[in-house]
Amino acid sequence: MIEPLTLQQQSAVVSLVAAVPDALAVTLATELQTLGHRTYRGMVLTPAVKLTPNSGESFQAGQPEANGSTPGPRPEQADLPHGDLTPDLVILGPTADALAGCRQLKLTQPDLLLLWISQTEADPLRLQALQAGCVDCLSLVMPAPELAWRIHQVFLQQQQRQQLQQRLRQQSRVAVEYRSIFDNATEGIFQSALNGQLINANPALAQIYGYDSTQALMASQLHVGGKRYVQPQRRAELLAYIGQFGRIDEAMSEVYRQDGSRIWVSESIRQVEDESGQLLYYEGSVQDVTDRRKMEMELRQQRFQADRLLSSILPYQIAHRLKTKPQTIAEGFDQVTVLFADLVDFSQVASQCSPKDLVRLLNDIFSCFDQLAGRHGLEKIKTIGDAYMAASGLPSPRPDHAMAAARMALEMRRAIADFHQPDGVPFRLRIGLHTGPVVAGVIGRKKFTYDLWGDTVNLASRMESTGLPDRIQVSTALRDHLAHRFVFSQRGWVTIKGKGELLTHWLDQERPSPGLSNLPSSDPP
Repeated sequence: MIEPLTLQQQSAVVSLVAAVPDALAVTLATELQTLGHRTYRGMVLTPAVKLTPNSGESFQAGQPEANGSTPGPRPEQADLPHGDLTPDLVILGPTADALAGCRQLKLTQPDLLLLWISQTEADPLRLQALQAGCVDCLSLVMPAPELAWRIHQVFLQQQQRQQLQQRLRQQSRVAVEYRSIFDNATEGIFQSALNGQLINANPALAQIYGYDSTQALMASQLHVGGKRYVQPQRRAELLAYIGQFGRIDEAMSEVYRQDGSRIWVSESIRQVEDESGQLLYYEGSVQDVTDRRKMEMELRQQRFQADRLLSSILPYQIAHRLKTKPQTIAEGFDQVTVLFADLVDFSQVASQCSPKDLVRLLNDIFSCFDQLAGRHGLEKIKTIGDAYMAASGLPSPRPDHAMAAARMALEMRRAIADFHQPDGVPFRLRIGLHTGPVVAGVIGRKKFTYDLWGDTVNLASRMESTGLPDRIQVSTALRDHLAHRFVFSQRGWVTIKGKGELLTHWLDQERPSPGLSNLPSSDPP
């Protein structure tokens, strides 16, 4: 729809009334002025007449020929204002000289708007004037106000045509630019019907899916019936999301190419609706993100391996805290049971084995202990030579920490009998347990270590080092914790470095569950 001229636009209109009878010219000037025109008296036009600005003040007609003569009478000068002197409308007629001038003007200034006024409706010059380039022909038989109004309407219609042509040119230019962008884009661009069939696609999309041309891509059935996606339900998932939110951005999917190979693409899709909200089609863009996806998967795998490695070195909770917020980790625990175990006479065994066999043997033994720690919920702290250290009740406190450590100690003593020295003699263990408060934390910057400190740790170590083979020596504090669930025998007073004489005990076995003591014996009477 063309907008009508505003008053400001109309006031800028300049009309040149040329070769029109004087009385009519004066009347038209008056009428046209009321319609917003600035009207100037013209001149008699001949075939050689040209309208040219002269010092920005007037239009001058007629330039001398090569022989110095000037065709036709000399035009009178028009008193024109300074500025742009090109008229928007030239009114001509009704003489043969004016017709010749019309032809000349159209040749020299083809965009100039020309209007012909004839003597009568049957004037033979009307047709010639139209053929010469006039946009319309009016008749002198009309009253001057009506004639002026018709002139004004012709002017407005012509201006509207020019606006429309300008818009069409702009739209055509935009369409050409859009098509250029569409064809030369590095990402795939498409429009697809509701059933998935492509309506439009650019060369980049064809290249992504392995086709030689967009025609070959659109002629294929690859994008119909869910065959595009490796996961058959993927298209339905995307459409469900788009139906709810109107669009989806950067959705990653695995798709098939023409040769059957698989790639990963990122799709941004939106639904296009008409004015009533009826869904018409889908449009969007596609990017090949296979390399990015591969890199992300490799990074994810590396991160997973790094997390596994860190979790194998540190307790899971501690490792997670270090990853999310690196900081110094040091915590105090009021009730923890510490376990130390040491292989008896292992130095002698080490002298009888090759380094490879020695490491393999230790790895088998300590791997067995690791499994027991996992089963009973103890945290392995470290190994020192042929000694094994674990703790119960950290990094997550638990009320049965002493019971879990005692059960693990008993299982370790039974499990070590399955491992033999080079001479066939089973290995033996010394095990020590003690319960009390500890400080736990992570030390080191390059090789993290989760370790324990405090008198409880030292005393548990002394319980092991002062113990005897195949025995589990415990402190009185631990015995008091578990006297109701385990069988202990008193060892007596033992000299402990830094502590003096302490009363210690042997952990012998776990008491049967109270519910089992009332069951009938399976032995014969």
